[in-house]
Amino acid sequence: MQFKKRILKFKAWDIEHKLLMRLDSIECNKGELIKPNHILLQFTGLYDKDGQEIYEMDVLLDNLQKYVVIWSEEHNSWYFSKLNDDSVLSPIGVAEAIKMKRFCNYFESDNNAESF
Repeated sequence: MQFKKRILKFKAWDIEHKLLMRLDSIECNKGELIKPNHILLQFTGLYDKDGQEIYEMDVLLDNLQKYVVIWSEEHNSWYFSKLNDDSVLSPIGVAEAIKMKRFCNYFESDNNAESF
């Protein structure tokens, strides 16, 4: 078996300033990545139909329907669900991603719940 290196990238939602930003640094403590007062959002390894990187909690458009990308602990994989209805999760892979357009990140959207 040959090892294939993956690219691990993160963006972060700055809770205090309400800004989505690329990171200049992340603290690591006992293998856990930490950025105080931020929510770390991982790159999925997927790209939308325009070649834009797709990150965790990104809102994607498929025609006029909006979907949000999440990590499923239960399935140990990336999934997407309708933005306002997370009762049905669908796996997202290259075939699904290249049909969609990245719109924004959930935290930047008008649908952002203040409970996060």
